[in-house]
Amino acid sequence: MTNFRKAIALLMFLGLSGCSVHTALVPEVPGPLPENFIGVGVGRDFSEPGRFWEQFNDPKLNELESKALDGNLSIKQAMARHDQFTALEKISRSSLLPFLNLTGSARSDKQLSSGGSSEGTNLRLSAVAGYEIDLWNKLGSSRSASSYNKQASVADIKTAFISVAAQVADLYYLTVEQQAQLELNEQIIASQADTLARMESRYDAGLVPALDVYQARQNIIGSKAKSPVFRANLAKANHALAVLLGQFPGHDLNGELAKLPEILPEVAPGLPSELISRRPDIEAALLRIRARDKEVAAAVAARFPSFNLTGTVGSGSLDYVSKISGTFWSLLLDTALPLFDYGRRRAEVDRRNAVLKEELARYHQTVLKAFQEVEDALIAGRTGQEQIKLLAERYLATTATLRLAEDQYFGGLTDYLSVLTAQKNHFEVQAQLLSARRQLISDLISLMKALGGDWMSEDINNRLQENGEKK
Repeated sequence: MTNFRKAIALLMFLGLSGCSVHTALVPEVPGPLPENFIGVGVGRDFSEPGRFWEQFNDPKLNELESKALDGNLSIKQAMARHDQFTALEKISRSSLLPFLNLTGSARSDKQLSSGGSSEGTNLRLSAVAGYEIDLWNKLGSSRSASSYNKQASVADIKTAFISVAAQVADLYYLTVEQQAQLELNEQIIASQADTLARMESRYDAGLVPALDVYQARQNIIGSKAKSPVFRANLAKANHALAVLLGQFPGHDLNGELAKLPEILPEVAPGLPSELISRRPDIEAALLRIRARDKEVAAAVAARFPSFNLTGTVGSGSLDYVSKISGTFWSLLLDTALPLFDYGRRRAEVDRRNAVLKEELARYHQTVLKAFQEVEDALIAGRTGQEQIKLLAERYLATTATLRLAEDQYFGGLTDYLSVLTAQKNHFEVQAQLLSARRQLISDLISLMKALGGDWMSEDINNRLQENGEKK
């Protein structure tokens, strides 16, 4: 009995200490990081975008962002997934602790023997406690995997916050642009109508041919045909905004700005080495690698012997010919050594390793994608500014050209084709300027999104705490 107790004490000590049968993987980024972003060059310090939409100083946008971050269904799904992983962590944690069950039985029967028959009752009440000695750290690895999955789900919530905030800002300025395009198109129609009125007067006087009048009328109809497209785009942007806010389409969420902002906030991306620590999607991918690695460790440990300690104590009574009552107890050490399972456990280790490799590749892809998004946004912003500058110069040129073409036409020096060409170029460049300015804002939002951040942590922690208190 003394040797048995010593063996139990030794096994419990080893179980509490947990022997490792797997060497943990240390993931690395795919290759050396660049020293600077291509689209920036050297010497640009990082400017934290934080709650980046607030830099536009637009109360309507701030209001929409607040509603979206509170009611967006993608964020709510991410929160619910976190609750799932929290529950799974509790389940895995419980496997490391002893269990205690209370069992009881009551039986009444009639027994036959050579001496006759007897009736009686058998009553038992016992407490059963069990504990799996985690000698190879199988249970500990499973718990660690659950913990990493839970932490990754928090990073997923952060990613959802950034994504939703960027989508709301992008759609908001799309509504502003489409409204501006509608107003511009109405101005174009009014300008064309004024030209038509002047032309009809000259036609009545016999100074211009009928073909010019018909062409001018056709030109107005062509401009009017663009308005339904702008209204449809505006409605679609409103619908998308409503869904982001967790509402049915149909709400009027148009921006209150009369025009797109021309002075935009400046954002510097800092150094490439800083990006990895700022991106929550990279953090989530790294945590999932650690979770998969712990699952590999648990699968490897499952190939080693398992030790389960079970103890029972209780009392009972037996009342047949005579009544017997008292207490009883038992202590059992159960050992299971896998010998032959047709390679099932070995195959499970191989499967877990393959899952780990997949997660590692996904992590590398996430890192590369993050750098691509920053570089794309930087080059788009730089070329967008160049495009706007050239379009502004073209606008000045088309303004002068249109004025001269109209003066010469109504002076009888040129035909109407020169006016049509000048009008087309002038009206076209105004629409292109609006689109280019909105695209520049979109590229800036993409850069702010690509830089990541941790501005939502306090809000997320408060929500998770509220969920925990409700439960």
